[in-house]
Amino acid sequence: MNTLLLLLLLHIPFFKPSFSGFLPPPPPPPQTLILPLTIQEIPANSLPRSPSKLPFHHNISLTVSLSVGTPPQNVSMVLDTGSELSWLHCNKTTTSYPTTFDPTRSISYRPIPCSSSTCTNQTRDFTIPASCDSNNLCHATLAYADASSSEGNLASDDFRMGSSEISDMVFGCMDSVFSSNSEEDSKNTGLMGMNRGSLSFVSQMGFPKFSYCISGSDFSGVLLLGESNLTWALPLNYTPLIQMSTPLPYFDRVAYTVQLEGIKVSDKLLAIPKSVFEPDHTGAGQTMVDSGTQFTFLLGPAYTALRTEFLNQTAGILRVLEDPDFVFQGAMDLCYRVSTTQRVLPRLPTVSLVFNGAEMTISGERLLYPVPGEIRGNDSVHCLSFGNSDLLGVEAYVIGHHHQQNVWMEFDLERSRIGLAQVRCDLAGKRFGLGLQRAQHV
Repeated sequence: MNTLLLLLLLHIPFFKPSFSGFLPPPPPPPQTLILPLTIQEIPANSLPRSPSKLPFHHNISLTVSLSVGTPPQNVSMVLDTGSELSWLHCNKTTTSYPTTFDPTRSISYRPIPCSSSTCTNQTRDFTIPASCDSNNLCHATLAYADASSSEGNLASDDFRMGSSEISDMVFGCMDSVFSSNSEEDSKNTGLMGMNRGSLSFVSQMGFPKFSYCISGSDFSGVLLLGESNLTWALPLNYTPLIQMSTPLPYFDRVAYTVQLEGIKVSDKLLAIPKSVFEPDHTGAGQTMVDSGTQFTFLLGPAYTALRTEFLNQTAGILRVLEDPDFVFQGAMDLCYRVSTTQRVLPRLPTVSLVFNGAEMTISGERLLYPVPGEIRGNDSVHCLSFGNSDLLGVEAYVIGHHHQQNVWMEFDLERSRIGLAQVRCDLAGKRFGLGLQRAQHV
């Protein structure tokens, strides 16, 4: 397993700032919590996804280290802006992995009864409503798109991050996790839900905003909970979050939903009707910003238009993989052959996602993803890093973390908006005094 210091990711390149004359930043306000994150390569299917996740295999998880309980137990949690309920693997036996949490060792651990308003009222956005178990405790079952699931009791305990302590944080203490690779799955401590739900980690902490930035070069990064005071970077460009008060069957009301208005390849705006980007009467068609998903997925009409234009603009530049039976991760069917001796990709057209008030521009190597282990003669296989949601049966646009590198992402919960600006995230980490370094392979 490769462990590299990193941060939570979302990507939206917009303007290229100058980084000459970097000066030490003013000290952050005391209410701001600054943390490094960790990126880990994990086996496919080893971590369940939230109900809104896509059923593809990814091998990147973004984690933050903290401690839980009294006395404190060290854990690491995957940061996920697409999930609400945070949960930990709870092992109540004597044979536990070092990364599991043992509630019997914590005197501050409190199971939540099913009669509690937390159980009866605050779980309304769960895809499966919380229930009452035989001990009259609040029981949660989380079902995932890849047919895996986790279940256990809602509980509360003390969480410590950096110098901050959060008492009575509600989380899921999961003692049953079903996946295709349960041995590897048990080595992951849990998941930190960061969406807009009332039980998400950021909502319970009460921070009005949080930010993060991930480097695309040296895998350094920073997570800020609270005000960032980004006076040394270019101004953020904001796009409003879409609110939906009425429950709809295919609309996730607590996701970070933005309005996608168009797609450009180079400077060419594709001829896609705006209605294609708007949710229909069932809620299908929302655009979610999700750090727990690796790539970006578009609904069929938008994906087809992008695929066609990108194919046209790369004609004569790249060699198409002529294999109609090969579809990477079940949704990415535009792939190319690249010589294994070719170390630098040719100049590629940019792809821009146009939002209300901001743009996300993806360029260079982030457009083509090398498929691990896929060799054809003397060529490796690279696929366009956008997938077709229709092939997965997913009724949404999902912006994944692969397209979120070197962008400062601010989630402003108070003003219901997302701010973004292109920055050098490795330098941003140094600005905040983290001085992150590559970790050793483990």
